[in-house]
Amino acid sequence: MKLNSSLLAAAAAFTAAPAFAAETIGKPQPGLLGFQPAATELARDLQSLDHLILVIITAITLFVVGLIAIVIVRYNRRVNPNPASFTHNSPLEVAWTIIPIVILVFIGAFSLPVLFKQQEIPAGEVHIKVTGYQWYWGYEYTDEGFAFDSYMIGQPATMDDEDEKAGAQAYVNSDAMRAKLKRMGYNEDEFLLATDTQVVIPVNKVVVMDVTGADVIHSWTIPAFGVKQDAVPGRIAQLWFKAEKEGIYFGQCSELCGKDHAYMPITVKVVSEAEYAKWLNEAKEQYAGTPAALTVASAD
Repeated sequence: MKLNSSLLAAAAAFTAAPAFAAETIGKPQPGLLGFQPAATELARDLQSLDHLILVIITAITLFVVGLIAIVIVRYNRRVNPNPASFTHNSPLEVAWTIIPIVILVFIGAFSLPVLFKQQEIPAGEVHIKVTGYQWYWGYEYTDEGFAFDSYMIGQPATMDDEDEKAGAQAYVNSDAMRAKLKRMGYNEDEFLLATDTQVVIPVNKVVVMDVTGADVIHSWTIPAFGVKQDAVPGRIAQLWFKAEKEGIYFGQCSELCGKDHAYMPITVKVVSEAEYAKWLNEAKEQYAGTPAALTVASAD
């Protein structure tokens, strides 16, 4: 479902100041290495598995480098001018077959439970359908009866007359664009990450997302949640997570999807249950045109 520019501007104004009274947690940091802080059990599992495999790989690398060093020192032409002529060493060949199998089985014993936990979708407390478009995301709260689109701030659909007067240009990170980001409640350095509307979810609730694509393959991901799912046209895939800390989290489309692939970010806001209930009432009126207090008379 596409919204025109005027509706997008209205939605941006609606979500700007009050929507971002929260800490920004999940976003990339300049010059740093490693993972973003884990905000879900899934992310913690993935990061722990990565650290375990890193230890194993480091040990294997050091072992191999040590063997190479021994060969260089003990069996170079000067020290060993007459090389041995044997062609087989059965115990060694058995060892280098069995040991890698044991290592792989060990890794599998830890990695498969992590994979199964991601793929076994629990009963959701919040259900959202996610549709990838070139180049924005559509979100439908299927239990609540409303939907909206989410564009990167700086895409043409988010630009208005005020931006034009200020000298802001689409896709350009200028002083005017940074002022626009700040006006909409973001930090000035969040160009390419911030969106005009955001996915709002309650803390400590299981969120199940149905993910699909409308044109080409996209991929929905939030690194701090440890989730990534391709959005394939004609198919519906699922992902789930339960965010444990309130705040703002960013992601990006992670499947090359065309010329504006770099301008297709994701913003998720995790809030308290009370704030989520308040947002739902406002969102229903904003996006579905249904006042929260509206009641339907019985047909009797």
